[in-house]
Amino acid sequence: MSAPRVSVLMPVRNEERFLPAALASLYRQSLTAWELVVVDDGSTDGTPELLRAAAARDRRVRVLDNAGTGLVDALNHGLAHCRAELVARMDGDDVSHPRRLERQAAALDADPGLGLVATRFRHFPRHSVGLGMRAYEEWQNALLSHEEIMRDRFVESPVIHPSIMVRRQVLTGAGGYRKTGWAEDYDLWLRLAAGGVRFGRLPEVLFFWRERPERATRTMGEYAADALRACKIHHLQQGVLQGVDTVTLAGAGLEGRAWQRALAREGVRVSRWLDVDPRKQGRILHGAPVTAPDDMRGGAEKILVTVGTRGARDGIRAWARRAGLREGEDFVCVT
Repeated sequence: MSAPRVSVLMPVRNEERFLPAALASLYRQSLTAWELVVVDDGSTDGTPELLRAAAARDRRVRVLDNAGTGLVDALNHGLAHCRAELVARMDGDDVSHPRRLERQAAALDADPGLGLVATRFRHFPRHSVGLGMRAYEEWQNALLSHEEIMRDRFVESPVIHPSIMVRRQVLTGAGGYRKTGWAEDYDLWLRLAAGGVRFGRLPEVLFFWRERPERATRTMGEYAADALRACKIHHLQQGVLQGVDTVTLAGAGLEGRAWQRALAREGVRVSRWLDVDPRKQGRILHGAPVTAPDDMRGGAEKILVTVGTRGARDGIRAWARRAGLREGEDFVCVT
């Protein structure tokens, strides 16, 4: 087999129910010069048999064994065996549009400065998708340009891992995936962003993300809210919060208080709160005064915006612009 155009990296564990649909979506790709590097991470169901049959039927399917040592090990093991210059991620329970690989590869070919390209995605089956995940889908799909993705990268993971295509040298240059106690993909995005890698997203829906209770984002502790908060703080302290020991928090609700506790564990004190609720203004919360967002001002200390709803976040951004504050330098939206 000649060198493939794209390596599809797929770690799996116990995916016999959904793996046939995932494989079928690869067989239907308009770009046919792909290889599938699938890493079986200790499956105990019929997954190994399905993979052996797939490899026997199609030489593009290469099966590796990870002996159940975990997702990060599976990803790095598979990455080491990817032969193409472009690596697409996919999970064993998801479905790719027939033109997904073609369109992503074309975008990377057209722009040598682009390091990673995602696509718009859609959860399925729709009856299983709650309001929170629909809002997440809408929010992420609105981030198309590098600038939009960078602006919101600390709000939440700005791309979903199995939807991306990335230059292999970008992944290997960053050292691959890390075990950190938080989500391996979000940690990677923030490292790549800090390293100057340019991101993009295609405007078409080319990936379908299966919603189910046992999905890793719902079951693994690395994806829990506390872990993601710790990830954000770690990377903020490598950048905008480097050397900072006091901050202002915009948002004195439950999420803001969770941020106060997490920051305190890293030696960062909240000196002031900003909140739109007049009932909170004038109070002292954890030793710091609560004031109105109109009191936002530059030149003092960094402001972390912990309000979660889009309307409230947009309002804070408007107040910040009026105060002459620069997003990403003077203030950062973190939820």
